[in-house]
Amino acid sequence: MSSFKDRLPPISQMGPFIALAIACAVFGMTTDNFFTGANFALILQQVMVVGVIAIGQTLVILTAGIDLSCGMVMALGSIVMTKFAVEMGMPAPLAILCGIGVTAGFGLINGLLVTRIKLPSFIVTLGTMNIAFAITQLYSEAQTVSNLPPFMTALGGTFDIAGTPISYGTILMILLYLGAWFWLRETASGRHVYAVGNSPEATRLVGIPTDRVLLGVYVLAGVFYGIASLLLVARTEVGDPNAGQTENLDAITAVVLGGTSLFGGRGMILGSLIGAIVVGVLRNGLTLMGVSSVYQVLITGILVIIAVTVDQLSRKGAR
Repeated sequence: MSSFKDRLPPISQMGPFIALAIACAVFGMTTDNFFTGANFALILQQVMVVGVIAIGQTLVILTAGIDLSCGMVMALGSIVMTKFAVEMGMPAPLAILCGIGVTAGFGLINGLLVTRIKLPSFIVTLGTMNIAFAITQLYSEAQTVSNLPPFMTALGGTFDIAGTPISYGTILMILLYLGAWFWLRETASGRHVYAVGNSPEATRLVGIPTDRVLLGVYVLAGVFYGIASLLLVARTEVGDPNAGQTENLDAITAVVLGGTSLFGGRGMILGSLIGAIVVGVLRNGLTLMGVSSVYQVLITGILVIIAVTVDQLSRKGAR
């Protein structure tokens, strides 16, 4: 008969929830306005863009890869959809699909370079990150796109629950996480993602097309970056060519804090949501305390190192 200790989840899965609980407790005791519905709704609205990017990033990291291009690809998607709608007069739904198509196309390019030419994902996505940045600046002429159609900014709207304004974008983010969780947990194709991350060679030998799985992961990640583009546009109500320059690191931070192993094959998609919220809570709480943004970056960096260290130690302990 297994003991209670044996039934406990691994520390890598409990860690994000513990970190979130501790952060909430600390800021709740040190600030006056932290434990309010409006503040929590604001935190979720602030993290929804990075949160959706982190879904795609989680899928890539589960296969033992990494995607440095996600932030700049997202920015390019936002410029494409806004310029198509405003300057070309394209219907907003079609313009949005075009933007998502561009981000999915970058995912396809990343996937083909990784699977066909066998280039390291770090090098591939470092290159496509710079390419996406250059295309964004050239196509937008470094100018912000404004006067967007209402359909394109609708997800930035809010509705009230018990007097607390909840944005539609936040609801979409949560639904996307639930969908990704169900796919990874309950479908054969989702489990193949974990298998490829654990051992690509063993996965290939049992008949699973590893290259097809990897290619699908990168394309699907690109789709999520496109959805994040729409959320960014809805939140800011402009197409900003200078967006996305830190979102790649923020997304990786959320994934790592959420307990997904950088070595692939282990992780929980909902943990990435908690990781994104942890970062949002830290920044929100420290802002309420009047702490400089430099210290916010410092503390986030320390947390990332701690999370990776715990992952490494847990891997050694499992051997």
